Amino acid sequence: MKIRSVFSEAMRNIDSGTAHAVVLCLAVLLCGVLFGGYEAYDIITMQQEVQTRVNALADADMIATDGGVDGVACDGLPEGTASAGMHAGAVDAGAEIALLSTPGKALQSFEVSPGMLELIASNDAHITKVDTSGVWIPEDVARDFGLSEGSRVQTSQGVMEVAQVYAWPNDGRDTRFSYTFLIPRQASGERFNECWVRQWPHSQEASDLMYSTLIADGRSMQAAVIGVNKGFDAQYDPYRTYVARATRWVPVLAALCGVAIGVYAVQRRRLEYAGALHSGQSKGAQLLGIGVEAFVWSALGAVSACALICAYCVRMAPSDAQTVIQTACRAPLATAAAVIIAAVVTGLTVRQSQLFKLFKHR
Repeated sequence: MKIRSVFSEAMRNIDSGTAHAVVLCLAVLLCGVLFGGYEAYDIITMQQEVQTRVNALADADMIATDGGVDGVACDGLPEGTASAGMHAGAVDAGAEIALLSTPGKALQSFEVSPGMLELIASNDAHITKVDTSGVWIPEDVARDFGLSEGSRVQTSQGVMEVAQVYAWPNDGRDTRFSYTFLIPRQASGERFNECWVRQWPHSQEASDLMYSTLIADGRSMQAAVIGVNKGFDAQYDPYRTYVARATRWVPVLAALCGVAIGVYAVQRRRLEYAGALHSGQSKGAQLLGIGVEAFVWSALGAVSACALICAYCVRMAPSDAQTVIQTACRAPLATAAAVIIAAVVTGLTVRQSQLFKLFKHR
């Protein structure tokens, strides 16, 4: 048979229903969606866990001493590392500040370096510019005292202008900044009590660099790096969690499912194939026809499954949906590839000599 004739015959089998293409296509679609969708769900769950950690400053560290931190060295830590997502800043305790409108209630203030303001801004999507012209206040203070950006407030320390309102949720992080005044202070030539570093992904090497911000004197001997948010596992390793996930075997399981579908698609038509060989069809033409038919309905099922997975990932992935799609779509593609290979290999087992035996067992 000519190749064109083989393709034509395969398409007629699909159009007429002889190949049962609709049922088999749905089987591939279901297999691809179940396995691929489960992997996508698993990865997206990991992404959401990571996003929660990042938003909660779970991977931020601090080192504290009694005035033993070099502000310039602390603010300059990101420049000495290759991490693009690293922010660092210095913190020092300030005076208590009372609003004249509520003289009986004083708030502890903190003096912070420009780098610390950048660290806070990196954790708040609403802050687009780091303004050091005035004090920064958390949302709770702004709500309780009716303040907003640009407000001028009379305090025990004089008139202060609110430069920025920032979010500081109660998610396990250090609570000192949840109800306070943050007063910008230049880092140059100044000593601070603390140095904070926010980084993602977390690197122990980068955390160890925090010791380089200490001024060598007796006050820095007992300094230690601690986490800003102790409500999360400090040993969390996103890469290790990803490579150890149970769904890493999903493409293999999907391929096994595809093998079963491919074998079934040929086995149920063994009598037809044996009869075709008896009628003079060459084995090569028959295998090509089997492969063409399997390719058409399995590819359609796989493409449909990939489309559904893409829609889910685009809708649900908090970030990098393209990578999630590429990983999750391995399952339907593995199913389709396994179907084609299994169908052709099973077709090799069909012999003309089996015709009468197959008739006998009908």
